[in-house]
Amino acid sequence: MPGRSLFELLRSRFPEDPEAVFLEHERGVLRYAEAEALSARHAAVLAGAGVEAGDRVLVQVAKSPEAVALYLACLRLGAVFVPLNPAYTAAELEYFIADSEPRAVICAPSRAGETGALLAPGTVLLTLGPEGEGTLSDRAREAAPHVGSTPRGGGDLAAILYTSGTTGRSKGAMLSHDNLASNALTLHEIWRFRPGDVLLHALPIFHVHGLFVALHCAMLNGSRVIFQSRFDVDALVARLPDATVLMGVPTFYTRLLEHPGFGRESCANMRLFISGSAPLLPETFARFEQRTGRRILERYGMTETGMITSNPCDGERIAGTVGFPLPGVRVRVADGEGRELPRGAVGMLEVAGPNVFAGYWKMPERSAAEFRPDGWFITGDLAVMDEAGRVSIVGRAKDVVISGGYNIYPKEVEEALDRLEGVRESAVIGLPEPDLGEAVVAVVVPEGQSAPDPEALREALRGRLAGFKVPKRVVLRDALPRNAMGKVQKNLLREELGALLAGGAGAKG
Repeated sequence: MPGRSLFELLRSRFPEDPEAVFLEHERGVLRYAEAEALSARHAAVLAGAGVEAGDRVLVQVAKSPEAVALYLACLRLGAVFVPLNPAYTAAELEYFIADSEPRAVICAPSRAGETGALLAPGTVLLTLGPEGEGTLSDRAREAAPHVGSTPRGGGDLAAILYTSGTTGRSKGAMLSHDNLASNALTLHEIWRFRPGDVLLHALPIFHVHGLFVALHCAMLNGSRVIFQSRFDVDALVARLPDATVLMGVPTFYTRLLEHPGFGRESCANMRLFISGSAPLLPETFARFEQRTGRRILERYGMTETGMITSNPCDGERIAGTVGFPLPGVRVRVADGEGRELPRGAVGMLEVAGPNVFAGYWKMPERSAAEFRPDGWFITGDLAVMDEAGRVSIVGRAKDVVISGGYNIYPKEVEEALDRLEGVRESAVIGLPEPDLGEAVVAVVVPEGQSAPDPEALREALRGRLAGFKVPKRVVLRDALPRNAMGKVQKNLLREELGALLAGGAGAKG
């Protein structure tokens, strides 16, 4: 129940059978009893390094069973877990370290040198690799297990997840034990998790979807998890017959549909396909149903809130909608002043409930600006609600591109582009793309008479930005369209270039 440590809630649902398998991975299996013991040894290493309740532990490592145990170790100590995408460069990492002020940083062994150079005196550096190697694992093997767990209240911080925003500066969403617990318990119930369910997990675990949605549901259910280190469509198709639940981003489903081995037979044991983190195209929904006889369940959420709405597990799932508000979660479509609009009207989607975060780390003014005086959180997404209460997202007020489930803030990419030789100015937009949902496209105005090579610009960005932020296409233009106030009209660029990526055309990043 919410109101206590998330670790104790999850552990209370572990199977009594010590041989029950938790994670089935490339190197073998990790049983629930072993995961609990491994988290205790990881917690002992962190505690020995001076990590206490409330301290931030910043983690930038590859997906592995040991990384899951590290997450549980942080919850066990009452530390605040701060996961980061392993693709972030050292230049990007510098901001997150300075902002979160972690007591400990865990990175890949290969990045220890560049990461260590960014740390303030007194910050502990440990390493953890994809095969479980590194100083954290070395010390854990020798450590006496940490006994018990640190008592935490429901309102105490469990994690900080950084998310892009309209200012260009990433914001750390502060998520409490109650935020995470309430959402996990609700999802476990409404998605009808039951004994014998097996989760096929190919998502990253630095993200809400893969960690807080997928793994929390599995742990609350005591389920076996087929734990794949990355998304590989061949590996996914091979293991579908052994699973009952798959959670993925729309890209998973478009690539499954392209696979010759995917169809009704491979899905015979599956009871639930869930999609989120980016809009699912109605065409993908229809093709999937035609191919498999099953309808994808689309849901909607945010880093700041966890899941907000879901199509029903038992009931009609409608393409292009994200379903109904979760039990205990209040949703409204409002005008610019927070006044609720009539059903059928398009407005700002706002949410209130136990899942809603506490605010942004060290940004009180920003936090206050994104909440109404009556406590409702302004999502920044434009939506419409029908008479039955079903929600459809129709656009985003915030200038964020969602590509393959990742949020990308255009201003960051624009600033990197504008610093390159031969670039006068740029505008970055998201365009529909069948595989990724949206792809990043940059429109560049050259400096001087000699136009830069678009591919050379993309290549120059690779050392400055994570790969998923690098534009899939760079388009040269003489000028950017602007309104009377001088603001770039990105809507006109989207209209003009909307067919650019049709059918997946365009350079790959």
